[in-house]
Amino acid sequence: MPIAKPLAVGARRFGMAMTQSAPRPVPPPASIDETLALLSGASYIAERALATVVFLSLRLGRPLFLEGEAGVGKTEVAKVLASALGRRLIRLQCYEGLDVATAVYEWNYPAQMMAIRLAEAAGEHDKDRIEHDIFSSRYLIKRPLLQALEPTTNGAPVLLIDEIDRADEAFEAYLLEVLSDFQVTIPEIGVVKAQSAPIVVITSNRTREIHDALKRRCLYHWVDYPDAAREIAILRAKAPRAPERLTAELVAFVQKLRKQDLFKSPGVAETLDWARALTELDAVALDPAQVSDTLGVLLKYQDDIVKIHGAKAHELIEEARAELRLAEPR
Repeated sequence: MPIAKPLAVGARRFGMAMTQSAPRPVPPPASIDETLALLSGASYIAERALATVVFLSLRLGRPLFLEGEAGVGKTEVAKVLASALGRRLIRLQCYEGLDVATAVYEWNYPAQMMAIRLAEAAGEHDKDRIEHDIFSSRYLIKRPLLQALEPTTNGAPVLLIDEIDRADEAFEAYLLEVLSDFQVTIPEIGVVKAQSAPIVVITSNRTREIHDALKRRCLYHWVDYPDAAREIAILRAKAPRAPERLTAELVAFVQKLRKQDLFKSPGVAETLDWARALTELDAVALDPAQVSDTLGVLLKYQDDIVKIHGAKAHELIEEARAELRLAEPR
């Protein structure tokens, strides 16, 4: 029985997204400046500190651990690297209860049972031979971590382990062998080791602390909210239809909003969504009524929306505009 179908079904079932291999692999950048150019060429506007740690991760072959608030662009780093370098992207989305069968491998039990019955029907009674046959790669369903260790013609893939803080500590411990030696142990087969280490990006929203043993195996970087200049550059790259004035006022408003006492401040993803939404509403500048009506695009908790709705939104708009006027050249 072919295993392609179970692999596809498993990928859909467990939310594992994998892109097709790009036809033209690109060599890794040779400097920090080249790394900045590589990221910006894929419309990812990175600060130099992030480009530095990405460059070092690629040169040293060390996993990259990115921590920060949700929506600041951590996951996008892995996607951009896969696209820009022409590598396959293998994504493992973490969640509570994630186990080896979902993340690494499992045996195709229905196919194994059928093989056993066919062997017995054919008069095969050598149990050792049957066991050797059914515990071969033919019946092995490879999940993301095992797939990432396979050789490819386009170079080592990019392995994204997304939101590791959602997984259990037991799974964290299992990752230590993978991240230290880029190998996994399958009891029935033995050790499977990567010929070339994959490019590993691990993200965390810091809903819980990650154990030091895992962090020590990685290069660490905290991805913070961007400053106003970088956020404007991000909007120009990702939401080019937004009018210039709207972009400037919107970013100034969001920057001030993040200084408020909110349950969840908006990330860059929400800023982009808001810019696109206001553009669809033909806005050329921030309007207090329109801002209040669209706060649900920017804020995701009702208490935060109530706090900013109405007079507070108007106040923040005026403060943002005053700040922009002061920044204008005399």
